[in-house]
Amino acid sequence: MRDPALPDLTGKVALITGAGGGIGQAIALRFARAGAAVVLHHHRSAGNATTLAGRIADEGGKTLVVSGDLTDERTCHRIVEQAVTAAGRLDALVNNAGIQPVEPLATMSAASWRELVDVNLTGAFLCTQAAVTALREHGGGSVTHIASIEGTQPAPGHAHYSASKAGLIMHARAAALEYGEFGVRVNSVSPGLIDRPGLAEDWPEGLERWNRAAPLGRAGRGRDVGDACVFLASDMASWITGHNLVVDGGIGARPTW
Repeated sequence: MRDPALPDLTGKVALITGAGGGIGQAIALRFARAGAAVVLHHHRSAGNATTLAGRIADEGGKTLVVSGDLTDERTCHRIVEQAVTAAGRLDALVNNAGIQPVEPLATMSAASWRELVDVNLTGAFLCTQAAVTALREHGGGSVTHIASIEGTQPAPGHAHYSASKAGLIMHARAAALEYGEFGVRVNSVSPGLIDRPGLAEDWPEGLERWNRAAPLGRAGRGRDVGDACVFLASDMASWITGHNLVVDGGIGARPTW
């Protein structure tokens, strides 16, 4: 099961939120292939999370599926407690759960704004707060927020999404500052465009523009994000905290003028 090309996380336990979605599944699979036991959280994607758990188990890995609404404080604590009870410890948290609706700022309702910020930003805040107690019990650990390049470069129709991702980047830095004394490292990963099944059919012109503009000539893969998260959770990143790791194929190096 373990991929020798990845840092060795054997004996570690990682909680991945939003593991029923495409990027979350890829992150969880990379942690499993690094040797970690993986706790797969989902909200409404039980089938996807269960299928992924079966796949990891077939490859010899250890998993636990948990569910719940991460905008609820008690739910976040329950999920962490479930992970610790089942696996005996917690070493890494990846705050991946999120939503990405498209809505013009001029007609956006306060309810839409609050819903997205609650899911994307408040959920990560609550999960981090709940996880830190468990991480401290074993001398520290790693928390990684999945942000976005839109946290620093907004896109039309994504005002609430971009604001929430900017908030995640700053929350990671603030949490790194306050939790460092406990041995807890907090970082963010900002992906660029990540490919998915059907993207070329749904948005052919956008994917083509991206591929032309990106120095590496392609969209990202879920495993690219997963590899960044595994690295940040490993001992190889033991002196890295408060950092935003951009995983965008070099698109940020492209001049905008």
